[in-house]
Amino acid sequence: MSHFLSSALTRRAFLASTASAAAGTMLPLSSPVHAAPVKDIRLRAAPGLTRLVPEPHGETPAWCYNGVVPGPELRVRQGERLRVLVENGLDEETTVHWHGVRLPNGMDGVPHLTQRPIGPGETFTYEFDAIDAGTFWYHPHQRSFEQVGRGLYGPLIIEEAEPVRVDRDVTWVLDDWRLTKSAAISDDFGNGHDMSHNGRVGNTVTINGRVPDTFAAKQGERIRLRLINAANARIFGLDFQRHQPMVIALDGQPVTPHAPDGRLVVLGPAMRADVVLDMAARPGSRVSVIDRFYRGLEYRLVDLAYDSAPLRDRAPDWSLALPANPLPEPDIKNAVRHDVVFNGGMMGGMVMAEMGGSMGDDSSGEMMGGRGMMGRMGPMMGMMHSGKIWFINGKAAEGHIMEPMLTLDRDRSHVIAMTNATAWHHPIHLHGHSFRVITRNGQPTRHREWQDTVLMAPREKVEIALVADNPGDWMFHCHILEHQAAGMMGVIRVA
Repeated sequence: MSHFLSSALTRRAFLASTASAAAGTMLPLSSPVHAAPVKDIRLRAAPGLTRLVPEPHGETPAWCYNGVVPGPELRVRQGERLRVLVENGLDEETTVHWHGVRLPNGMDGVPHLTQRPIGPGETFTYEFDAIDAGTFWYHPHQRSFEQVGRGLYGPLIIEEAEPVRVDRDVTWVLDDWRLTKSAAISDDFGNGHDMSHNGRVGNTVTINGRVPDTFAAKQGERIRLRLINAANARIFGLDFQRHQPMVIALDGQPVTPHAPDGRLVVLGPAMRADVVLDMAARPGSRVSVIDRFYRGLEYRLVDLAYDSAPLRDRAPDWSLALPANPLPEPDIKNAVRHDVVFNGGMMGGMVMAEMGGSMGDDSSGEMMGGRGMMGRMGPMMGMMHSGKIWFINGKAAEGHIMEPMLTLDRDRSHVIAMTNATAWHHPIHLHGHSFRVITRNGQPTRHREWQDTVLMAPREKVEIALVADNPGDWMFHCHILEHQAAGMMGVIRVA
């Protein structure tokens, strides 16, 4: 592809976050504080320079953790305790959210809901146990559509005690950028078109903060490739062509090893996949990795460039199965059911009409008929003019301080039936928990995969199941960051 083609913290929210931290800075299933080795890390968020594109273009002004984009790869062992002192060197408030990590509510990094934002020149210490092994990442939840879009993110890898055997363990943080001809980041964050359509899709794609050319490989080599989509809005569909990737984990959680549907590894924003890639091409050859998600806009992401000397003649016959994480299994038969409808955006009215003229009712979450829909169109249109474009059960988020849209009884099993009544994809993320994806459009999923972010296609219906074992008020939102900022965000309370 072409390289250039807050309101104040309320007393309620403050008390909730401090009570959560005081009541216990770990989940019940974590080990006692004194038993867990502690790993201390410092992160400083501040403006810097990074080379996204090759010469003759100059470096790009960006926002960095510890002076680099992506931020440093944080690696800890499962069972260790992570203590991260974050210093804010920006001229605005920030936080750090530990995406996909099951941690105490007070450590979740959501401004005004779980903590007071970190002001310019201030510090905050996050501390939690690494309960689950897997591939996770960190990023701000304060004005994330701009702060993430300017480069504030990094990988968090929690290593298994018994990982799968591979020759190399490699992380690719995928991102795209909207750059000007001078390689500067375009300042048009939060514009109306991005907010109401498919978000801020850029014109320059990077792997680990650089426009990639080649990735060195050897015949017979087995690689564990950890893929993280850190883009604001771009969905990736990676075709490894003559290679057969085997998916062994999704969003950090082990899954039955399998080849991806249609041979494409599909990742919506914030999603991760661990794949095992056996390098099977001939020595000295090149094989392109193609991103094919958007039809008619395919492009070469990177070439797998083979060394002239093979590592071995054929792929090793090593096990691909990862050990399970300590997740409680939901009792689906006896689960409490909840209904959630996502609506709004450009062409949202047309899609709702196609789906029976329906919209989520505030009180019950049930699908309403045409008269109910028309009764709520007026308030929705008013909010659309005020910058709120996307809705969950007919309501748009106002800041991060909101009354819960759902209250889940603690330690009970719950099924959330979600309907995407819009014309756009939405990667839906729940904080503080992982969930099983159990059905799509009424059909059972093949792998019943654990995820924390599930990609919903337009008009798709998805059911997820979980045990609500982590108390607190948790964000539940679309991870296309422009959709989140324009209203597609709510709070789920576990109490």
